[in-house]
Amino acid sequence: MQTLGEFKLPHFFNYPPYFTLQPVRDTREKQIQLWKELILDYCRTQKVFVIGLDEDFQLFSNPTIERSLSHEAREAFLSALVSEGRAEWLDKGHRKCLILWHRIQDWADLILHFVKENGLEDSVMTVEEIRSGVESRGTELHGMDRTILMRALKLLEHKGKLAIFKGTSADDEGVKFSI
Repeated sequence: MQTLGEFKLPHFFNYPPYFTLQPVRDTREKQIQLWKELILDYCRTQKVFVIGLDEDFQLFSNPTIERSLSHEAREAFLSALVSEGRAEWLDKGHRKCLILWHRIQDWADLILHFVKENGLEDSVMTVEEIRSGVESRGTELHGMDRTILMRALKLLEHKGKLAIFKGTSADDEGVKFSI
């Protein structure tokens, strides 16, 4: 089985037809489903949050079989993720895609779990501490995309679980938990 670093690639990754959008609807639907699962799994394990359609993304080519996905195929697979709420286009031209291997609600739940696990129920943290602080090391929150984190925090704020307050710069935005 082929790997990308530590990541094990599925068997279909070495099957040349899977790098070409399939014309038969049933086959294409299966192909899209396999690619969606692969993209989400890869992004989750490798902590990839944004995929650029025009950038070199490791999954989109297989040098072993000398195949690469066309721009149309890349867009089809990412658009399928977008339609399921597992990704969002970051621009009108559909050139960059934010990958949500966890939905925003799931990220919010992870944040609540993190807060409870670390006894931070009535404490204050900066947004940066949540993303890169000592407490978040070894958790899925460590190194997470700021856009996703802010959306999850705003969802929790809307639910009354925390308050976000502005600092003098974006780097010292704070969060007061009240769980």
